[in-house]
Amino acid sequence: MLRVFARGEEGGNHLGIVVDAGDLDSDAMQAVATRLTYSETIFLQRDDTCALIRIFTPGAEIPFAGHPLVGAAWMMGRLGAPSGRIACGIGFVEYRTDEDEAWVDVPLTAPVVPAPLEEAAVAGVQAVRAWWVDLPFRYLVAEVSSAEAVSGAEADMDRLSAAAWSGTYVFARNDDRVKARFFAPGLGVPEDPATGSAAVALAAVMVHAEDRSEGRMVVEQGDEIGAPCRIELTWSKDVVTLGGTVRDDGIRRLGL
Repeated sequence: MLRVFARGEEGGNHLGIVVDAGDLDSDAMQAVATRLTYSETIFLQRDDTCALIRIFTPGAEIPFAGHPLVGAAWMMGRLGAPSGRIACGIGFVEYRTDEDEAWVDVPLTAPVVPAPLEEAAVAGVQAVRAWWVDLPFRYLVAEVSSAEAVSGAEADMDRLSAAAWSGTYVFARNDDRVKARFFAPGLGVPEDPATGSAAVALAAVMVHAEDRSEGRMVVEQGDEIGAPCRIELTWSKDVVTLGGTVRDDGIRRLGL
């Protein structure tokens, strides 16, 4: 088990990882992910420089998520391949590692369109701006006025579970420091400690809505649920790089 996007030795988003998972079928993979209850669990097959991963939340298989890719990159580094490619549901991403850190490069192709501000009310916030971003699941990305507004969000989980979109990302900016929370109860994740895919969505918003063709941000997330996380985010017009610190929490054995 790993903790991805940790702040030093603290926090991080737990990731279940099963290495050399070729003998497991989809039902068995879902059973493991449901049993672990982490926001995501990955199942990895590999050769010398390439990894193939499948990603499961406690409720469903998904094609793309950030912290599983960063965790897979870190694991590949530990297995003797400090750089290479990872294949997932959206195609290939490049990765690289350095001791306790890992980074992945994700193509920036997500469409961004304005969203009604009132949709953010289901997350318990009053948005000043909002957008739809498809990654390929649809996210509502809502900017609020302050970090305090993010911390004070009281999401309506029943309404979010029934929403027409998959995840709701609430954020506030102070220059290039970002405070964020992410809710996705419809995918079995009421609140995610750190959400790399939503950080990619934020970069897409910066490029398409603010005309910032390149930039860098640090995203802080997870404090409200006792799992402080930090995502390092950079982007150009075509590629988003996200990464951070990964900690190894050892092996957990399940009897299924």
